[in-house]
Amino acid sequence: MAHNHDHHTHSPESFNLAFALAVGLNLGFTVIEAVYAIMANSMSLLADAGHNLGDVLGLVLAWGANWLLTKPSSERYSYGFKRTSILAAIANALFLVAACAIITYESIAKLLNPQPVHEMTVIIVAAIGIVINLGTALLFIRGSKDDLNIKGAFLHLASDALVSVGVVIAGVIIIASGWLWVDPLAGLLIVVTILLGSWGLLRDSVNLILDAVPHDVDHKAVKTYLAQLPGVTAVHDLHIWGLSTKETALTAHLVIPDAQTDDNFLQTICHDLKRNFKINHPTIQIENGGDCHTQTCTD
Repeated sequence: MAHNHDHHTHSPESFNLAFALAVGLNLGFTVIEAVYAIMANSMSLLADAGHNLGDVLGLVLAWGANWLLTKPSSERYSYGFKRTSILAAIANALFLVAACAIITYESIAKLLNPQPVHEMTVIIVAAIGIVINLGTALLFIRGSKDDLNIKGAFLHLASDALVSVGVVIAGVIIIASGWLWVDPLAGLLIVVTILLGSWGLLRDSVNLILDAVPHDVDHKAVKTYLAQLPGVTAVHDLHIWGLSTKETALTAHLVIPDAQTDDNFLQTICHDLKRNFKINHPTIQIENGGDCHTQTCTD
């Protein structure tokens, strides 16, 4: 029985500074926005502040999960705390949905009973919100491509900026036309936009927690690659799942009659799986019809 345990420590990119800036700036702005919303008698601005508060809580959760990714494994938690990033992604998606529900409620109430607001105060405060939210969202744009947890943080901040844009536009239109119903209508349109943007995050994070094959991995292509390896006559018990929002694991049994494999064969598989399919925790079991030869490789 041959084994290959080539373990390399993964060091996820640290976003601690980005999270610290995003949480600090947005929490401070949320408090200021809520105060001015009350002064301006603006329910849309107050709803925006409530949305921002929910997103700050989501950022704190995502920050904690990102930090847990760096913690080493233990005897009890052999994979470490990688899956907390998936839980955080789900929570962030649910926070977005909850924020949309609040905005919808407030918008419908104001649509049925329009009230005058101090438009200039609303426009100025919302414009400041655009700068803060968009600026902090850009801190996460690079990591959002490969990590659902970071993507959740990015979507939170980007959606906040979008909400603020809607509030500014509504304020300008009200000043020009006097149409008070524009404010709640803009809120409802923003809700639709946010829900469309967060649906993918919720879908992908739920799939990951159910150990589905990650959306960016082609299961059929992986099986075809393994089946075409030299000497392989069959592939079975192929499983692919997400260890975290950015790391993918695989287990597979390869049937190789009269197998005489070595470390180079194993390392080639590991290298190809990582390069072509972004699978960085493969475990391969070799079978030749007699004794089982288990070879494990991680990169």
